[in-house]
Amino acid sequence: MDTNFEHLEENFHSRMDLTALHESVTAIKAEIGKIIIGQHKFVDLLIAAVLADGHVLIEGVPGIAKTLTAKLLARTISTDFNRIQFTPDLMPSDVLGTSVYNFKTSEFEFKQGPIFSNLVLIDEINRAPAKTQAALFEVMEERQITIEGHEYKMTPPFLVLATQNPIEQEGTYRLPEAQLDRFLFKIEVTYPSLEEEVQIIEGFHSRKNSHSIGDVQAVLDTEALAMYRKQVRNIHVEKKLMEYIAKMVHTTRNHQDLYLGASPRASLAILMTAKAFAAMQGRDFVTPEDIAEVVKPTMRHRVLLSPEKEMEGRTADDVLELIVSQIEVPR
Repeated sequence: MDTNFEHLEENFHSRMDLTALHESVTAIKAEIGKIIIGQHKFVDLLIAAVLADGHVLIEGVPGIAKTLTAKLLARTISTDFNRIQFTPDLMPSDVLGTSVYNFKTSEFEFKQGPIFSNLVLIDEINRAPAKTQAALFEVMEERQITIEGHEYKMTPPFLVLATQNPIEQEGTYRLPEAQLDRFLFKIEVTYPSLEEEVQIIEGFHSRKNSHSIGDVQAVLDTEALAMYRKQVRNIHVEKKLMEYIAKMVHTTRNHQDLYLGASPRASLAILMTAKAFAAMQGRDFVTPEDIAEVVKPTMRHRVLLSPEKEMEGRTADDVLELIVSQIEVPR
């Protein structure tokens, strides 16, 4: 870390008190850790998304606790929670809601769908057809839905956590690029290590073959979350770091290994989530390390590999690593 950032670190505590936010983050991790072994990066990214007010796409093979971790996160926050299982026959009205005729009043009344909640877990989002996927565009971007000319606002906080299986292709539909762009993060969840899997087995055995989700308690309410989000928005970012972010995103649009580069929404996503990571560490300023933490999860779903590189077995993460290594870190 260069001297400019060291100088900021010496004085940051005098500008903003992030003690309560840091303690809440620690408490959330502790509650989730009662059930989930390892997956520290996964949990950190989920918490950062909550603080940055962004939706999350979670990708991984079945059985690695994607859905369970999302449910546990919801339990640590005192908010409404709904889960929607996406299937090939799911209609937009099954998600958003529909108008129902009331015989007593002789008028149509809007019956809210399960999307009307604070935290919404969408399981296997890629199993619903394009029509149902498109129904999420407005609500994810504008936090509202429009039905028959009437606008219905979502009650904040509003966060979508969606899971998908990258292996199984039968009966699934590729998410449109416009929808992918609305996710703040795409988190790729991997298998646990050998040591972590032993701990998982031991913990499951000690709980008498039960996940004991009821043991996880709420440690954060909506008022505190609103305050923390305001603090995150006020995190200090040096202009040279903003230029650093812009250079990385701009490079994706002119890179020979990429067919599609990232949009300006990616730049904003990196900025917002780097602020969240700084706040989670108890700092009120962003460092290059905070940016490095979020480059892949904020951009891997916003870029497309060229056909040649895809055939070679390269991944978006490989190209993003290369881009980051080629851009000089601000000094």
